[in-house]
Amino acid sequence: MELLSAMHLDELSLRFSQINMYPLFDIAHYIISVLALKEQAGTADVAQRSPLACWFSAMIYCFGGAMLSSLLLAEPLIAPLSNNTNIFLASFIWYIVFYCPGDLAYKCFTFLPLRLVLASMKEVTRTWKVVGGVTQGQKYYKDGWLAIIAVGWSRGAGGGLMANFEQLVRGIWKPETNELLKMTYATKVTLIGSVLFTFQQRGSLPLAKHHFMLIYSVCLVVLKVRMMIGGPSMSPFAAFETLLFSSLFGWQKQSSEKGTSVLTAGKMSPTSSSAASANDVKESEERCSDPALPDTNANILETERKKSSISEEEDKNDNIVSKKKD
Repeated sequence: MELLSAMHLDELSLRFSQINMYPLFDIAHYIISVLALKEQAGTADVAQRSPLACWFSAMIYCFGGAMLSSLLLAEPLIAPLSNNTNIFLASFIWYIVFYCPGDLAYKCFTFLPLRLVLASMKEVTRTWKVVGGVTQGQKYYKDGWLAIIAVGWSRGAGGGLMANFEQLVRGIWKPETNELLKMTYATKVTLIGSVLFTFQQRGSLPLAKHHFMLIYSVCLVVLKVRMMIGGPSMSPFAAFETLLFSSLFGWQKQSSEKGTSVLTAGKMSPTSSSAASANDVKESEERCSDPALPDTNANILETERKKSSISEEEDKNDNIVSKKKD
């Protein structure tokens, strides 16, 4: 806080935390969400076959976070759809993006400088959503840290977490695209923000709420612009995730790899193979010398001799019977 005051950012962060998201920032959020839907494979075909399904998918993209957080708080799932103004704005943007003649609206919104501005504004709304979810979760679960984090996470990244349900609306079932199996950048950064804001609300971080909102929003905007310009491969968490996974969850894999290498080396070693053959010879000699073990070959020969003698006696009896008949 002293550093921010020395940089004369105290008043700026306070005014920043008082910005109203309606209507400009909400419109930017709706535009980016609908653009993300339109760029999904097969969405254009769904928009022509069933505009209602396409519209419902767009509403999930726009209000999925509010829906999922309402579900976690035991509130009506469709409560976010009760705001007629926001529904009208989102529906109007959905219509012009999908059905504007010549695709003019889509081409305009995807113009890179404008899209960078809209994406930056959407990241600011993400901060407000996470803070709102954490604040609302703390009212219901005062000491439930995990529950508070879950509500803030779902509020900020609900559209991604509900991706499988949204795909079902469009007639697609891809369980391998589950957000928990392969988390996207937005889901990761929202989870981190939810954890940090929960700590801040509980007094574990020495930062005021408006200061932390400014810092978090600036980080989101910088990272988002960097990824949009440099490509999706420019993930800022790749090195940290690799280090964390190898430190916490890579021990079992390392031990299994070592065991496999030892077994492979043992199979390929000539010393081990010669030792194994010597052991086999020794065991066969012990079996032959042990009188308690049955001689399998001798038993087989004796059985065959008995069968041949029995067949010879039967032939003799048949000859005697035939002579008597004659």
